Amino acid sequence: MMKTTFMANAQNVDRKWYVVDATDVPLGRLSAVVASVLRGKNKPTYTPHTDTGDFVIVINAEKIKLTGKKATDKIYYKHSLYPGGLTSITAGELRDKNAVRLIEKSVKGMLPHNTLGRAQGMKLKVFVGAEHTHAAQQPEVLDISGLI
Repeated sequence: MMKTTFMANAQNVDRKWYVVDATDVPLGRLSAVVASVLRGKNKPTYTPHTDTGDFVIVINAEKIKLTGKKATDKIYYKHSLYPGGLTSITAGELRDKNAVRLIEKSVKGMLPHNTLGRAQGMKLKVFVGAEHTHAAQQPEVLDISGLI
């Protein structure tokens, strides 16, 4: 008698909520851990084609650490699709101007670039400061000190 492999689907996924404090954590290390939790790779029921991940709340986004010369040398580009519409901003300027967007771009860049990845990215909630609006979900603190 053969055993069948477990495949998760949308009906049998139980989601948790986690809070991560971004204070003095390198951006790439934080993003890698958060992307893994959003995908559900920390669970034994991980299934690649199904959204089995959990919700993640990142607080203190403005206190994220950029190591080396990334604050001045790492450049983010965007284009308006009009001639001459290329704009650029350094990672340090983006952190000062909109730290939420910096973390969202970093994490979403580590998720799959398809419909499943967009659904997983919507479970990321980033806040400037130590307060967040998801206290009703009773999130657990995700200790990433051992994972980075």
